[in-house]
Amino acid sequence: MNKLITTIKGSGSFIPEQAKPNKDFVNNHFYDAQKVRINAPGQDIIDKFEQITGICERRYITDDQCASGIAAIAAGQALRDAAIDPETIDQLIVAHNFGDVVRGSVQSNAVPSLAARVKHELGIRNPSCVAYDILFGCPGWLQGVIQADAFIHAGVAKRCLVVGVDVLSRVLDPHDRDSMIFSDGAGAIVLEGAGNAGDTGILSSAAQTFSINELNYINVGPSNDPEDTSGITYIKMQGRRVYEFALKHVPEAMKSCLDATGQDISQLKKIFIHQANEKLDEVIVKAFYKLYGITPCLETVMPMNIHELGNSSVATIPTLFDMVSKGQLPEHQLHPGDLIMFASVGAGMNINAVCYRM
Repeated sequence: MNKLITTIKGSGSFIPEQAKPNKDFVNNHFYDAQKVRINAPGQDIIDKFEQITGICERRYITDDQCASGIAAIAAGQALRDAAIDPETIDQLIVAHNFGDVVRGSVQSNAVPSLAARVKHELGIRNPSCVAYDILFGCPGWLQGVIQADAFIHAGVAKRCLVVGVDVLSRVLDPHDRDSMIFSDGAGAIVLEGAGNAGDTGILSSAAQTFSINELNYINVGPSNDPEDTSGITYIKMQGRRVYEFALKHVPEAMKSCLDATGQDISQLKKIFIHQANEKLDEVIVKAFYKLYGITPCLETVMPMNIHELGNSSVATIPTLFDMVSKGQLPEHQLHPGDLIMFASVGAGMNINAVCYRM
């Protein structure tokens, strides 16, 4: 019997239509983590933000939408792209970080699981389609891919639907400059075990968790506004610590993943890295290539969509992959036989990477 290889059968994404440009934040009153007012002019703040992050605008869902709803849309697209019967899905994995947060609410709702809600929205009746969520920070979607690959190799599943979704617009502190990074979105792929895939499919993976000194680099906390006594918590990030952590650890994890394939780095055509911050992503990829004594051409190897879409957490990699696969970023093309890498870092602090042959 041939060893099963995990291959991508189809992809889908949901990009919210509501664009929020940087200028919309110009009148916000920003405070630092010590709740001290940042007195720089609003235009100066957003200009510096754009220079550092590369983000010009981001996308937010509308008031009547929610995370599980847009996850179901992306999942449906992936199923149609794969041209398979949804009832043949064995594992439905949804990665997220905040569940469903209804507009105007201060609570996250994850019971029942988002995966169960997506299965319901898709109308999948097969009880053997097991639906469950993954909480793994921004690398959650990629960890779902790694887990699906393990189930396929174990013979437990033949087809898996892996979705990444976050609606961060519902958990943002308007008085925190870092809030301008985050956005909403959903992406999905269908994975299938194939016994005659040749050299295609998932070739290797790597994952790590650092949770001693690094645990709270990204977490939730009260507003930076000194007058806020609501008790509501928001997504928070120690930007400098995250930057230093990622630069120190992510390139090594990427190297471990690539080395496990036995392929030379010259064969690597694209790196789909979590769209966290343009400058951070650039230094990570440069540091990765430096481990091999090479200077990369970033414009060729590293597709980006953060400029218009912002950082949608677990959704960034699957939405980026779907856009490239569908020809929506014409400067980046994928061809049969191409070696590509997925890599991510985020709350936990978690890191992972996957190498895949198209």
